[in-house]
Amino acid sequence: MPHPLPDVDDPEDVDDPEAAASGATEDMVDALEGFREAETTFAAVFRKALRRRGLPLERVRDHLRAQQISVSLATLSHWQRGRSQPEKAQSLRAVDALEPLLDLPTGALRSLLGPHRPRGGARPPDPAAAREVFGEDSDVEQALGDAFAHFNVGLRALTVQETVCLDEHRAIRETSVTTVVQAVRDGVDHLGVVHFLDSPKAGTAALDVPGRPAPPMRFLEELGCVAADIPLGRRLARTETAVIAYTLRAEGEASWQHERRVTAPLRAYLLHVRFDPRAVPTHCWGYRRERIGSDPSQRHRSALDDFHTTHLMPTRCVPGVYGIEWTWPD
Repeated sequence: MPHPLPDVDDPEDVDDPEAAASGATEDMVDALEGFREAETTFAAVFRKALRRRGLPLERVRDHLRAQQISVSLATLSHWQRGRSQPEKAQSLRAVDALEPLLDLPTGALRSLLGPHRPRGGARPPDPAAAREVFGEDSDVEQALGDAFAHFNVGLRALTVQETVCLDEHRAIRETSVTTVVQAVRDGVDHLGVVHFLDSPKAGTAALDVPGRPAPPMRFLEELGCVAADIPLGRRLARTETAVIAYTLRAEGEASWQHERRVTAPLRAYLLHVRFDPRAVPTHCWGYRRERIGSDPSQRHRSALDDFHTTHLMPTRCVPGVYGIEWTWPD
């Protein structure tokens, strides 16, 4: 059942424009009082105002929807965590609508946005390259919201190795990934990951990073995906590399394929699939597609070994979608 939003009082009419402007400025100063200088950012003010009003992001999203403004939960989460800031016209409309909801004077949030965030010397992010593989308005873009344009912009993947394990119910129960990344600018300290699951059961997804605490994980039920930021352990200087290993576990429905979207050339990619001895497919195929939704441009039979495993390792890993699919006996 939806919770009613708190009432927001209408501003009083003011006859004197100069007095109104002066009063608005004083209100803005009062509203931002209590923040340390380092906290007077859009993300910090937005986050603190949400806590003060006791508003979960779901209620903020519903409030915006009621005003015909569509902003995803992922985008709102990125705003309050400083991962991205409102830039598009729709997002700026949302900021204007948030100020009265959060009991902030007009312009209190807008004034903290300023120009687009600098990218630390890296080339401007090019979402078009990812959209060549993902397609327009892809599930990844929906999951990341405004942060899609800046997703892992400071890193490039050099190698990726993943092992996918299926259980006796034909479902992918575990995915283990080891990747080597290289910084393309100074100061990068985390890797963002997004995984889409086959009808995951609520509350069963868990992310494990060996040797360190599990990072916070976001489960987006409407998209059937999980997202997380995995710390690299230190801030990388440009051209430095890091090795990240993690395992995602979840319970879901029967699977018939696993694939990875590659948006920039990799030096090496290995996909290893392990089947439970009690649920072995009849045939497996490795393939590559140009983009999500397109027919495979390359497809070949992939043999199962005596240990019920198969793998895919392309000789050249250019941008595209790589995967293994299989058929079950019935």
